[in-house]
Amino acid sequence: MNFEYYYNNVPGKGLCRNNLIDTSLISKDRKTFCQWYHNDSDYHKGMNQVVDPALMNEKWQREKQFLCIMEKNYPEHVPEILDIDDKNQKIYLKINGTDMWDQAGCTGTDYSTVLENWDTQMLEIIQSHKDLGIYKISMHPSSYFLVDGKLKSINYFFCYTDNDKKVKMREVLSHISYDRQQDLIPKMKDMGLDFESEMTFTQFQHVAFETFKLNFDHHVMEKAKEIYTL
Repeated sequence: MNFEYYYNNVPGKGLCRNNLIDTSLISKDRKTFCQWYHNDSDYHKGMNQVVDPALMNEKWQREKQFLCIMEKNYPEHVPEILDIDDKNQKIYLKINGTDMWDQAGCTGTDYSTVLENWDTQMLEIIQSHKDLGIYKISMHPSSYFLVDGKLKSINYFFCYTDNDKKVKMREVLSHISYDRQQDLIPKMKDMGLDFESEMTFTQFQHVAFETFKLNFDHHVMEKAKEIYTL
């Protein structure tokens, strides 16, 4: 099966990486997506943010752990796992075309043109995370694929549970795009949160929902915050 780099064609920016952690690959028939936990400077076009091999390995382990938890408990919410290649740190997923953001033209905050009830399905996915005790921080619209009319969630590298050590926002900046960081800092101040202090994971999840108002209708993110009540 032939694979190629997978990019999103963003208006005004051109071809952009689908993910700032791993190297995203897609089969030429658009039926298989590969998350390759490899620091590929060609793919990231010299803008690599996660360069520490130990951190990359941690992200790989979290991707496997939480994706498999989701497949076991809520298989309807994630793509089918076709293979996990531990040696090369690759996960192969069954898809049906490009991601939701790409299908919507990599713009806007409403995806009803590509999936009428995307908002309801997304909130169901977020509820499943809450039910499993998962805090998923990475939820860019390019992290969702549409398979047979169902929304499928990927990118579980940036997840936590209450058993994890609390984090400070400054400690995880390499996981967050530079553009989003500019929106993040003032919103944290508005929420009364300190950039240098440890947060509860519920607070961290609420910060994520606030920053992703850049990409999703505000009412959807407000409903998501209600699921993770402070």
